[in-house]
Amino acid sequence: MFVSAEIITIVISAVGLLLALGGTMFAGFAWCIRRSDSLRTDLVGVETSLGTRIDGVEQRLTARINGVEEKLTARIDGVEGKLTARIDGVEQRLTARIDGVEKKLTARIDGVAADVTELKVAVARLEGPQRHLIVAAR
Repeated sequence: MFVSAEIITIVISAVGLLLALGGTMFAGFAWCIRRSDSLRTDLVGVETSLGTRIDGVEQRLTARINGVEEKLTARIDGVEGKLTARIDGVEQRLTARIDGVEKKLTARIDGVAADVTELKVAVARLEGPQRHLIVAAR
């Protein structure tokens, strides 16, 4: 069997081409893996950095919210104290006025009761039996 030089050249060229393409693909795949590993390392660094920043922001916001909460609590307590004192003052004034009105009405009712008693006695005298010492003219 005789193989021509052109066929051997084509076969060797095809094998060389396949080896070159395979080597290039292997090198490209190796480069992708190396690149993804470096990206992963970079991402771990970024994640750590961002985690630290987020924790710092969270602590500052927590402190700020607690400060605002304390201020508002103190302010609400102050307003509550003022309103309680004001309501107590109004309640005392109203109680004093109601007591005064009650005393006045009690005095007036007692006066009316005395007047009614005197009126009843007067009416009873007018409508009662005739006096025995006075002779009635018939």
